[in-house]
Amino acid sequence: MSQQQPYVPGEFQWAFLLPKYWKIWIAITFLMLLAILPWTLQWRLAHGLAYLCWHLLKSRRKTTLRNLEVCFPEWSPAEVEAQAKQVFVDMMLGVFETLNAWYCPKWFKDRHQIEGLEHLTKAKAEGKGVLLLGTHSTLLDAGGYICAQYFPLDVVYRPQNNPMLDMLIYRCRATIYQHQIDHDDMRGLVRKLKVGEAIWYSPDQDFGLKQGVMAPFFGVPAATVTAHRRLIKMSKAAAIPLYFYRYGDIRNPQYKVLLEPIVENMPSEDEVDDAIRVNQIIEAQLRIAPTQWMWFHRRFKTRAEGYDKIY
Repeated sequence: MSQQQPYVPGEFQWAFLLPKYWKIWIAITFLMLLAILPWTLQWRLAHGLAYLCWHLLKSRRKTTLRNLEVCFPEWSPAEVEAQAKQVFVDMMLGVFETLNAWYCPKWFKDRHQIEGLEHLTKAKAEGKGVLLLGTHSTLLDAGGYICAQYFPLDVVYRPQNNPMLDMLIYRCRATIYQHQIDHDDMRGLVRKLKVGEAIWYSPDQDFGLKQGVMAPFFGVPAATVTAHRRLIKMSKAAAIPLYFYRYGDIRNPQYKVLLEPIVENMPSEDEVDDAIRVNQIIEAQLRIAPTQWMWFHRRFKTRAEGYDKIY
């Protein structure tokens, strides 16, 4: 009996033509058609889908509301609900924006700008790799595409469980990023940084205390990953905060990439202090466009001893 060949990211397999994958082929074909629709229709569809998701995805809705309640205590209950609904709208808009980035990138022409490119240029001139400290934005790969119009970048990704879906997404992303690096491939990440590449890395989710420390996020103790400290220490890379967001008239949107100055003394001798600094950077960024972040993730699922559960 012949052994099954190991899956190679982005590689087509004849098994993908079997009936069990036909639903995915149909869905992908449908999504490609959606990408060629005028933005006005995409905008309307996004709002309709967001309305459905708000009512059907009860767990995600509750998580979003709770996250916004604890992070923005100055908001009234009505404001929290309105902003939570907008999170769902921005998420669905981000799906269409990502489809545009994959299949119809010319749509973004003359719709974007960048601020702070000199910080990355300076690090590159000094022969350093750059770890771009970003977020899980609702813009998804649309943000990566806009960044790629100004500088080449790699991305850290988590492989999909379905191999065919992973192949399709990998191939679409290959038109945007130089390299896609598995989140578990620490050696690969360090190697790319050592040769001077820029890598988008998002240290803004809760992966427990085995991979992080407790640090305040919007004033609430949260498990904060520390892997970026090790990456920077091993590669001597520069840490540069990255943020991108949509602004202006939603019916004729514009997009901005923001690169902030190099984070000095990163890593320091104190991993908690570093986690606090990174969380503060992310907080300041999210306040620019609060609903363009994935608030439906359970950011506070890990609780410090003595603290009540959030969810």
